[in-house]
Amino acid sequence: MIKTLRSGYTTGACAAAGVKAALILLTTGKSVSVVEIIALDGTPLQIPVARVERLADGIRAEVIKNSGDDPDITNGASVFTTVRQIFGDEIIFRAGLGVGRVTKAGLQLPVGEPAINPAPRQLIRNVAAEFNVGGLEVEISIPAGVELAKRTLNPILGVEGGLSIIGTTGVLRPMSEEAFKNSLVPQIDVARAAGFDELIFVPGKIGETIAKRLGFPSGAIIQTSNFIGYMLEAAAERGVAKVILCGHIGKLAKVAAGVFHTHNRVADGRLETLAAYAAAEGLPAGEVQKILDANTTEDAAQIINANRLERVYNTIAARASLRAERYVFGKLKVNTILVDFAGNILGNDAPR
Repeated sequence: MIKTLRSGYTTGACAAAGVKAALILLTTGKSVSVVEIIALDGTPLQIPVARVERLADGIRAEVIKNSGDDPDITNGASVFTTVRQIFGDEIIFRAGLGVGRVTKAGLQLPVGEPAINPAPRQLIRNVAAEFNVGGLEVEISIPAGVELAKRTLNPILGVEGGLSIIGTTGVLRPMSEEAFKNSLVPQIDVARAAGFDELIFVPGKIGETIAKRLGFPSGAIIQTSNFIGYMLEAAAERGVAKVILCGHIGKLAKVAAGVFHTHNRVADGRLETLAAYAAAEGLPAGEVQKILDANTTEDAAQIINANRLERVYNTIAARASLRAERYVFGKLKVNTILVDFAGNILGNDAPR
């Protein structure tokens, strides 16, 4: 039986729903428990409102984020929207508690602006246009966002103080891989805006730790997760001159074999790659079989080291660089640094 995944709504849609609930109370005196908004792709969304109340200087509504079957960290978080009337017909956006502020160039918003992205702003403007109320100040708060933001890329991207109010339409469909890939790319834009044309791609914490230890600037270190090929293409499109891949041999050995989505459920030729290159360096057949029978690349590395074939790591690093350059048709230069779990550099084809 095929399970149908449930859609949800974005933090931007929550804020827009809060604005609508607040404006209904303002214009009619009625407190509603659900509102309908139209997403930017035309999808009607019925969004429950947990609470709407008058304040001394405005109206505040609370909407509980529902991510459907998408594994979003904000699922269940309260999104508070406070609406105040101001002179004129403009809508001014404010970042409340748990909503960040942009501190680095390269994102969709200027430095200093609340981290409320263009699509949610437009969604809120569309809602406000249903009411003849003039100018508004809209303040969005997600109290849990102060801690939740630490589990996102916001600190790297230069969004300080909390989460970003995001979403492209308002509908949150369970396409977490595509959404995650898209969330990684702004790191490149921020690094380019800061003047970096040589970036260090790290699939995880191990590579990041080594990159920092080697003295690479933190603003040039880019998290790729498993999407190395996708991020290489994004870098090439943005005119990056050079990328240094820095990460665990278990990830980057796959790149040497031409695998650019490195999740083990997609492709896993780590041991076969190590075995093939070690065999090419003269490893006896019995030892090659031990590598193929190993549980992890760390175990396989012990076999390689015991046979004094450490030179194979530089060969694998060079091959990963070559395959990566081919992947983007030579649009940028690539070097590779291979490390183990202990943080030791195993192989390196980067110029010294």
